[in-house]
Amino acid sequence: MDDKIWLSSPHMGGNEMQYVQEAFVTNWVAPLGPNVTGFEVDLKLYLNADSNVVALCSGTAAIHLALILLGVSPGDEVICQSMTFSASANPIAYLGATPVFIDSEPDTWNMSPEFLEMAIRDRISKGRKPKAIIPVHLYGMPAKMSDIMAIAEKYGIPVLEDAAEALGSEINGKHCGTFGEMACLSFNGNKIITTSGGGALVAKEKRNTDRAIFLATQARDTAPHYQHSQIGYNYRMSNICAGIGRGQMEVLDRHIALRRANFEFYKKAFLGVSSISFLEEPKGYFSNRWLSAILVNPENGITRETIRLALEAENIESRPLWKPMHLQPVFSSSPFYGGKMSEELFNNGLCLPSGSNLKEEELERTVNVILRVFQKAEV
Repeated sequence: MDDKIWLSSPHMGGNEMQYVQEAFVTNWVAPLGPNVTGFEVDLKLYLNADSNVVALCSGTAAIHLALILLGVSPGDEVICQSMTFSASANPIAYLGATPVFIDSEPDTWNMSPEFLEMAIRDRISKGRKPKAIIPVHLYGMPAKMSDIMAIAEKYGIPVLEDAAEALGSEINGKHCGTFGEMACLSFNGNKIITTSGGGALVAKEKRNTDRAIFLATQARDTAPHYQHSQIGYNYRMSNICAGIGRGQMEVLDRHIALRRANFEFYKKAFLGVSSISFLEEPKGYFSNRWLSAILVNPENGITRETIRLALEAENIESRPLWKPMHLQPVFSSSPFYGGKMSEELFNNGLCLPSGSNLKEEELERTVNVILRVFQKAEV
């Protein structure tokens, strides 16, 4: 069987080992150190905004801490995009709060501003004003942040961006992760850059990042002994992992260009296949194209699952779009506002191999498998 083609595998740039080796040579193998500080500075400079950054062990940890900083507590409600990975919603449950899920809109596949405002009005009418709004920039495509921020400001609700998939994505030159009061980034092994595992909290106010650092390092009080007046967490990124991140930052823009080239390759290859469509960038939007996704019109009998199984048989990894959170058993009792958009995306959408380290022959192999599926259907 041919070698495995992965959906999105880690792609090293070359200088990661230099930073990691420096940590070993200087014995900075302890959790914190100069690589952590350097990585945070690199991210802050890249985002090119008046934001502060804290490197953490995961994007999930960033969302969890941000919700704590926003005062979310048991019995509260937090609005969350339904079309997303569970890590966007799980931290809401960690705090004993309830997620209120919002359907997608067709232009970006992200949170619908229309249903967002509908949900806010309804929750307020029930005496349950949401404590935060979590839009997600799905697969690197920015959400409709202008509309979302206007609604959030209208009702006085803070926005926590889930930019885990969107480092390098922009709207009119403004980076995803810099619109809301706070945001999370992810550097998991399959993301556009990786620190093996890791994430970051981005915040406009330094008091929030200072507080996040305190909570992320076990909330240790100022004292010569270990004293704790509140619950803390072990959420900081290690100096070793941050060293990988510093090397990855040097190739971030190149990784984005390569992933965008993957998208264009697929788009050109499937021009003659009417059953396959792509999500285009709205005017002024720039997507990092973390994952290239297609929608499959099943009218001719070929479904998303037909293609996924054909790729799997050829040792090629693909993945359905996220199953909406409001359809997940664990969140079945949570409120949902919307129609069938996110459900239809899940039923008909497929993520194709998208790594920045894909070879052209691997892209061609993937395309040829899919084209053969449609050719067989015509016979």
